Amino acid sequence: MSKRPGFSTIMLWLGLAFIYIPMIILVIYSFNASRLVTVWGGWSVHWYVGLLDNTQLMNAVKRSLQIAFFTACAAVCLGTLAAFVMTRIKRFRGRTMFSGLVTAPLVMPEVITGLSLLLLFVAMAQMIGWPAERGMVTIWIAHVTFCTSYVAVVVSGRLSELDQSIEEAAMDLGARPWKTFLLITVPMIAPSIAAGWLLSFTLSLDDLVLASFVSGPGSTTLPMEVFSSVRLGVKPEINAIASVILLAVSIFTLIAWFIARSADKRRAQPPEDEDSVSWQAVIESRRN
Repeated sequence: MSKRPGFSTIMLWLGLAFIYIPMIILVIYSFNASRLVTVWGGWSVHWYVGLLDNTQLMNAVKRSLQIAFFTACAAVCLGTLAAFVMTRIKRFRGRTMFSGLVTAPLVMPEVITGLSLLLLFVAMAQMIGWPAERGMVTIWIAHVTFCTSYVAVVVSGRLSELDQSIEEAAMDLGARPWKTFLLITVPMIAPSIAAGWLLSFTLSLDDLVLASFVSGPGSTTLPMEVFSSVRLGVKPEINAIASVILLAVSIFTLIAWFIARSADKRRAQPPEDEDSVSWQAVIESRRN
């Protein structure tokens, strides 16, 4: 007698269907030959070919990818340093205020953040003459301000779980603090750093509100371009570019999963060389 699926299983499949069925429909309609999105006119790749001729849309995609890449890199650097300060430096004057300022953008409405940054840029332009105009640089600064908080939270969670005796053992063996951080701490928190980078890249690529406040002429991002187009009706090119992004994200996710799986297999293998055995002995002696 076959076992009936439980409530949790049913809800899981319903949730997955609620998330992925609209994406599947979007991909199907990206091959629609008709210019009317809601009317099926047969299969065609016309809109994918037409993406190369849509200069405005492709420039917005390129601009968004550039901003997202540099935002993720800067947010990872600042967020990792902030997380290290919050988890490893237990006592210093203003620690509570510092932690609150780092995590404040997580709960702050984006409208307030965008308006505040807009007023800041306007005041700076009047006082020191920079920025002379709003564009990619101001969008990048706004996104870094927003994404650093997410990286700090993700990395600090990983840092708080690390066994500090490993770092202490490295320093007992003669490693300097900066070398210990680069060669011991960073590799151990690499998964959280990668997660923070991907999260920052996604948030920057998806942002609409902040970019709308701090952007200027000639700095339209992909979400702004899509939003302005959707208000006049969904165009087939929007379905095509969305399908391309879904394909790229799927491939990247598959590669990341394969790399993570390979790393887990390597960590599961027992050490064979004498250096690793002596290293483990030093760590055990530190714990005892």
